[in-house]
This record gives sequence, structure tokens and C-alpha cells, in this order.
Amino acid sequence: MTLNYRDSRPIYEQIQDGLRKLIVTGALRPDEKLPSVRAMAMELAINPNTIQRAYGELETEGYIYSIPGKGSFVAAVKEPMEIRRRALMAKLGEIIAELRYLCVSDEEIFALVKEGMSK
Repeated sequence: MTLNYRDSRPIYEQIQDGLRKLIVTGALRPDEKLPSVRAMAMELAINPNTIQRAYGELETEGYIYSIPGKGSFVAAVKEPMEIRRRALMAKLGEIIAELRYLCVSDEEIFALVKEGMSK
């Protein structure tokens, strides 16, 4: 996982998004152990609190679970994917509403969606 220090998003969100993507794509399997907070902090050369925050957010979303004294693991539940799906659909609706407010035509919006789906 790499961090982009020019990205406007906080580092913990970049880590969270990176891990979420690895989980959703199956690169990280259910019940697979994640690196410890310290190990990941050393690997990325950042503060362990940043990793802890990312792990905490992912646990709240249901993507991972932790066992005290053992570490953090990938959750096997499909429900978090549905929660994330709904959140992304709501975000897309907000983006479409803002684009319409900015006088972007439906045709332009459809073209953007079609272009995004072809990637």
C-alpha cells in the first residue's frame, strides 16, 4: 500500500480505503490476520495512531474485527459490503444532484458514468 501525501484526504482515510479495496477484491481473505498496528506504522513510516484510527473505522464499518491480544482480522460477513454499497449509492446521488445544479446535462452525466464503467 502506498500513500499519496498530495492527496487531500487524511492519511488514515487513504489507509482505510486501501484496506477496504483489498478486502472487497478478495486480496485479503476472511479471517486473514492484518499486520499489527506497529508493524504497519513502521512499514509506512507513520504514527501508529493513524493506523489505529483506520483499523477502528474499518471495524466500525464491519470490514474487520479484532481479538484482544491476537490482532485484527478480515471479517467474513457480506453485510458490510451492502452497507458500503448503500453509502456509495447515496454519494453518487449527491454528486448527480450537484452536477445538475451546475447545469451539467443528463447526457453529459450518462457519458461520464458510461466512461467510468468502461474502465
